[in-house]
Amino acid sequence: MNDPQSRSGGSTDRPPLRRTTVLLLSVVCGAAVANIYYAQPLLPVISRALGVTEGAGGLVVTASQIGYAISLALLVPLGDVLERRRLVTVLLGLSAVALLAAALAPSLGALYAAVALVGVTSAVAQIVVPMAASLAADHERGAVVGTVMSGLLIGIMLARTVAGFVAQFGDWRLVFVFAALLMAALAVILRLVLRPVPPSENTPYLRLLHSVLTLVRAESLLRRRMGLAAVGMGCFTVLWTASSFLLAGPRYGYGPAAIGLFGLAGVVGASAAVAAGRWADRGRGRQVATGGLLVLTGSWAVLALADAGGVGGVIALVVGIMALNLAQQALLISHQSALYRRVPHARSRVTTALMVASFAGSTVASALASALYSLVGWVGVCALGAVIALIGVGIWTLELLRPSPSEPVADPSATVGASATAAGPAASTDRDNPCPKEPVRA
Repeated sequence: MNDPQSRSGGSTDRPPLRRTTVLLLSVVCGAAVANIYYAQPLLPVISRALGVTEGAGGLVVTASQIGYAISLALLVPLGDVLERRRLVTVLLGLSAVALLAAALAPSLGALYAAVALVGVTSAVAQIVVPMAASLAADHERGAVVGTVMSGLLIGIMLARTVAGFVAQFGDWRLVFVFAALLMAALAVILRLVLRPVPPSENTPYLRLLHSVLTLVRAESLLRRRMGLAAVGMGCFTVLWTASSFLLAGPRYGYGPAAIGLFGLAGVVGASAAVAAGRWADRGRGRQVATGGLLVLTGSWAVLALADAGGVGGVIALVVGIMALNLAQQALLISHQSALYRRVPHARSRVTTALMVASFAGSTVASALASALYSLVGWVGVCALGAVIALIGVGIWTLELLRPSPSEPVADPSATVGASATAAGPAASTDRDNPCPKEPVRA
């Protein structure tokens, strides 16, 4: 059990989180985000089972992504204003219902609707991450966030592997049944293990959504980290979009089960999340970001060697996958650690901005990779990935030359009462500014 978060979002006097609690949150995060990745290797099987073209079947993934994007923008900010244990458990329960509906879908249209709802509820993972940061003590926050994020990465990777095997040897509907049962079990366990986690804000919903844009306008640190998040997820998506074409093509000729196994190489990136979090706790978040960008850029040179095929190509692909996933995960932890420290009272809204930017980068990169692969092949797609990574290097160079303010910003809702008493009604206008700028620099 853990003490609930204070209204201000701080945790200076809170004891460290129990390891079992951190691991539970990590499992919840990974299992929730896996829901939107199960369908990827199942698309050919689903298309044949429902008697539709692969193009129409491919829109199953699009439907889940649309639902996920909507939830990132409209649902995740509620983590700052609602009791979070209840919010998370309700979303996990709704996710179980949506997954069961997907398993029972009699037609493609019904499946579209079900997986769109799965996408909406799967954004609970992005509520769990800032909740974990709020529950953690100051000295362990980076490590806790890193551990929870490692669960997210493992969930993404293992979703492909498990679904790939099911596509090869079993029925695709069983995947959604399994996922539904897992969501229901986690909802019950989380409800029993965690105490209520109070909100950090008391803001009307529309003002809450508007404050996300206000944060983006006010905080150069957030804008730059959003750009880097788009770069990191863009590279991640280019890799996993194009590698499926490469592995299924004439150089390798692998089936869905074998292709799914390559996802296990990405699990190595989970170790980077924990290590990066610990480094961030020691004040080395900038070094983590610098190293991550260098590895991200260099990984594309290694990945390009996979075009040769054979054993050497497999080794190059595995090493490149490990390096890229490690770099992307280290970068994301660096972003979250810096932003959660800067704006402790708005962690869910910061997560919304960061994840929307990541999703935008992923969407654009996926479209480019799919269009370019048939024209320029694997090596050309690797060149695209390297260009995207270099854009990130440029953003980070600007941050190093002109650092953004990074010291914690005071929570307006925690100070407005005292300000109003001392300065009268005019002080209440501070509530409209969720993140006043400070001149302090890192």
